[in-house]
Amino acid sequence: MSNSAVLPPSLVLDPFLHGWLLEDIGRGDRTTNSLLAPDTTLGTAKWIAKAPGIVAGLPVAARVFQLLNEKVSFVTVVAEGRRCESGQVVAEIQGSLDALLMGERVALNLAMHLSGIATLTSKYVEQIADLSANLVDTRKTTPGLRLLEKYATALGGAINHRMGLDDAVMIKDNHIAAAGGIEKAITRIRSQIPYPLTIEVETESLEQVKEALQHKADIIMLDNMPLDMMREAVQLIHQQDSRIKIEASGNVTLETIRAVAQTGIDYISSSAPITQSKWLDLSMRILP
Repeated sequence: MSNSAVLPPSLVLDPFLHGWLLEDIGRGDRTTNSLLAPDTTLGTAKWIAKAPGIVAGLPVAARVFQLLNEKVSFVTVVAEGRRCESGQVVAEIQGSLDALLMGERVALNLAMHLSGIATLTSKYVEQIADLSANLVDTRKTTPGLRLLEKYATALGGAINHRMGLDDAVMIKDNHIAAAGGIEKAITRIRSQIPYPLTIEVETESLEQVKEALQHKADIIMLDNMPLDMMREAVQLIHQQDSRIKIEASGNVTLETIRAVAQTGIDYISSSAPITQSKWLDLSMRILP
């Protein structure tokens, strides 16, 4: 499990889980409520992986069941952030059967989604594991799920980029257009932001890189640059100020990420581990 992967506390997470449970249960589980009186029948269930991958979201799943019945026991068999194989038991759950049945779908959906993200992230990270560049995620996340999706990328070995617009400054192409240029954008923003926020500038050409350097950007993003231009930009930045961090972004794939990392950049940002991930198939089986 990545050291940077930290789940939000229950104070933050619980309102989301409450909402998602309410969305699914509505006015009441017609099937379960017709079969079982609340908290009267105990049972055991197992979660089984139907495909190999990195397991993520098990503590979230446990919390889902415990919000329905605090006495539910959720024991992980495959540790969070570890690889599972197809057919392997991932977790064992014991408790009131009505809570197990009502929480099943929400808990599985979250774990499958997060496991899929962690799995694909780990594949990207593996491609550059022996190089100095680090993979970072983006703000291309599902509304309402950002904290958990970014937790999953960190679990897969990536580094979280900014969580939202309030925790970092990134001057993108539309900001540059709105301000009338990189110089004006940096100057205006620097006069208003609190210490110690840094300023990152997105650049698409060597001329923009030079302008960002001239006005002392802290981080320079090389966006959608051909590899030859990217290498030239890296050399230019290193000659000017070796302390400036360099990020590459734009259409990064499993096939291209290594070549991008070899240009000498510090970070590679990609939305693909979240936006292109496939859910890891997990199922729950109630034991007789």
